[in-house]
Amino acid sequence: MSNPIHIARQSATMNRTVAIVQSNYLPWKGYFDLMARVDEFVLYDSVQYTRRDWRNRNRIKTPTGLRWLSIPVKSKGHYTASIRDMRVADSRWALQHWQTIRHTYAKAPYFLDYAEPLEAFYRTLDTPWLSEINAGSLRLLCTFLGIHTSITSCADYVVDPGCDATERLLCMCQQMGAQTYVSGPSAQAYLRTDVFEQAGIEIQYMDYSGYPQYPQPYGGFEHHVSAIDLLFQTGPQARQYLQCGRRDG
Repeated sequence: MSNPIHIARQSATMNRTVAIVQSNYLPWKGYFDLMARVDEFVLYDSVQYTRRDWRNRNRIKTPTGLRWLSIPVKSKGHYTASIRDMRVADSRWALQHWQTIRHTYAKAPYFLDYAEPLEAFYRTLDTPWLSEINAGSLRLLCTFLGIHTSITSCADYVVDPGCDATERLLCMCQQMGAQTYVSGPSAQAYLRTDVFEQAGIEIQYMDYSGYPQYPQPYGGFEHHVSAIDLLFQTGPQARQYLQCGRRDG
């Protein structure tokens, strides 16, 4: 196995901030907050697909309460498959999702600002792969939010299969010339920080508390819904609602 510490010393002068995260479908605002903070955002879809998670679904707020938008995938019998190996089980899902979104948000203040390109996304999807669908939706919502972070795939990097979870992340960080790695808070349970410290790479964890509320109809405020809710309700002001989350080093 290659020496990750040696590679880090060669590339640390590039001084980049990066994140490596599994792709989600129509993620919530915290996901885009993380994306906006880094120079490169890697979709880590070589890891195992997790059922009943955010990979193939997210929530919107409707007049009758929270509603899941779920992409049906062929998970039966594929319990150890990676995210990038998951295929759509029923191609009708895209039009159904668009119709639900339109019905729910048609009267939102900024629905028409984003409706045409979002409808085009759903009507022109021609891939059965969940990972590609997620990547396409992320890029579209980044365009709406004015986020210009480079989005790449873990497949773009060479990682020794014998590495453990921490070493895989470190190896990709080194190949990107990262000085800072930004992670979600759940990684604190398994990430070996000493390995990053030896490589000269700082770890920062997102703190998803402190986001301001925005005008949101239908009862009490709900932070954990898809970012399309934020976009339809606040339009060009959406970015200001991504800027109160905090990071801890």
